[in-house]
Amino acid sequence: MTDQITRWTAELTADPDSLAFLQLGEALRRRGHLDGALAVARRGATRYPDLAEAHDLLGRIHSDRGEGDAAFDAWTDALRLQPEMVGPLKGLGFLYFRLGDLARSARQLEAAAALAPGDPTLSVALARVREQLGAQPDGPPPDPYAEAEGWAGTTMLLDVRGRRLAGGLRRPDGVDASDAVAARLAGVSREANRATRLLDLGLWQAVYLEGRTAHFVLTEPAEDTLLVVSRGPDTPPGRMPLIADRAGVLARRWLEQVG
Repeated sequence: MTDQITRWTAELTADPDSLAFLQLGEALRRRGHLDGALAVARRGATRYPDLAEAHDLLGRIHSDRGEGDAAFDAWTDALRLQPEMVGPLKGLGFLYFRLGDLARSARQLEAAAALAPGDPTLSVALARVREQLGAQPDGPPPDPYAEAEGWAGTTMLLDVRGRRLAGGLRRPDGVDASDAVAARLAGVSREANRATRLLDLGLWQAVYLEGRTAHFVLTEPAEDTLLVVSRGPDTPPGRMPLIADRAGVLARRWLEQVG
């Protein structure tokens, strides 16, 4: 391993654009040299911001350093770039497990296991999470948008850091894009508040987006949350605020139940 680290270090020194930073950063992480690994990974991610593997590496390093929020951000960035990637899904599953959010942990691990059915660590982790889920006497309140007819896959509630709280969004082809979209929208409500304040427009109410395949509306149903509602392009734009209002009512009720 030491010889490999020396070789990758020399390669990266000779060519700073080399992808050897991926192997070097992972090797340093495995050896426990987390500060060095983080420096290598950060330089690589700066040079290759659209490389999902670079963000996945950052996520593993931050997780080893006990920096859960930074690991979450890195892994959601990786999934935004490459939605079907085992490492970030697995990492988020373990992060949610540490937080005690067993339902979201199971969802992430199930998605990872579907992509890597032969991974024994995933099988063991998923079995453990499912066992604990089954042992819980009082589970969390049901997801308001999964339970309400016609809302599944079209409505998502997230926090300001881009963490999905409830619901989800699916692309027109049926692929779940929830975590990738949530990561992209991290901080949007803060930016909207900042823009309206600078323009002396008061508090922002909603953001409307019209697209060829879908219309969207973004609102803030409660402090530090963001609600995204999508509907097909045949939905009259004038109906979108009404739909968003109903979705906001469901979000506030659910948040009250969660406490």
